[in-house]
Amino acid sequence: MQQPLDRMWTKGRSSLSSRLARVRTKGWQIGQCAIAAGVAWLLAADVFGHPTPFFAPIAAVVCLGTSYGQRLRRVIEVTVGVAVGVLVADLLVIGLGSGWWQLTVIVALAMIAALLLDAGPLFVTQAAVQSIVIATLVPASGAAFTRWTDALIGGAVALVAATLVPAAPLRRPREQAAQVVRRIAGLLRAAADVMVDGELEPALEVLADARSTDHLIRELRDAADEGLSVVASSPFRTRHRDDLRKMTQLVSPLDKALRSTRVLTRRTAVAAHRRRAVPASYAVLARDLAAACDQVADELAANRLPIAARPALHAIAEGTAQVERTTELSVDVILAQLRSLTADLFEISGFDPLEASDQLPPVR
Repeated sequence: MQQPLDRMWTKGRSSLSSRLARVRTKGWQIGQCAIAAGVAWLLAADVFGHPTPFFAPIAAVVCLGTSYGQRLRRVIEVTVGVAVGVLVADLLVIGLGSGWWQLTVIVALAMIAALLLDAGPLFVTQAAVQSIVIATLVPASGAAFTRWTDALIGGAVALVAATLVPAAPLRRPREQAAQVVRRIAGLLRAAADVMVDGELEPALEVLADARSTDHLIRELRDAADEGLSVVASSPFRTRHRDDLRKMTQLVSPLDKALRSTRVLTRRTAVAAHRRRAVPASYAVLARDLAAACDQVADELAANRLPIAARPALHAIAEGTAQVERTTELSVDVILAQLRSLTADLFEISGFDPLEASDQLPPVR
């Protein structure tokens, strides 16, 4: 009973920590949306004299959202969508009046008009929402124009805010890439201990740890996409475009390296389960490969392609070709995975996949 409780407690803590980490990563966007909402209200109320400019902050927040991607498109869609909704609703309220069936007709026609303009989902939604606002809250046609002005104000504030982005999203891809490689290093050291001791329980723990790493690649992809979106939305960050693209190109080899590590831990667990002895040289290679991973991680964290780790990787590749072989399949696969992971790290260092494989000498 104690073990399930321990697992639940550990899972709960990890879930809470991941949620808090998500809040921290979104802190700038949250603050940006909040400030943009306040500024939009201030401009609409104090500068333009609108008594209740509730749509100005709404437009600003909807345009900015909590991600950096396609912000300019969101600004345009929200603003034009509001215009379509206001126009359709204003004309129909004058002709048909207000009521439940009039609202049904107004919403349908606003959405049809948006679709005829070949609009995206956000455009269509905003047209429908604004037609509801005009039909129910702004029965006078003269008052409807203020909602259009509010939309322009909110959109303009959002457009200016979208160009102001911090450097943190530009650092996150390399930091996340370094974290992936450091996790690989930790798994390699733990697997090396299992190779030496041959104990099943630690082997299963290492395997479970390795199987819980899928989220790292998802977070890396998200970080890379967000970084590219920042560069696309802010003219002040365009000089980082090339570095971010290079980091994005590492997502695939990092994914392969993590997969190779998972297979390695699984084969290590199988060898421990079947009580098959693993040559001591394999554990030495695993620890050397972990040290090389630390070097790769340091280079990635410093925003450098890990070319400096190549000499260590060449030494490990040579070692995998010289160590003793075994007739046990589960043990021999461990060596194969050490070689596969070495090739993946060569690819991370800048070789293409075929060149990375060529760095491994034939096995003795």
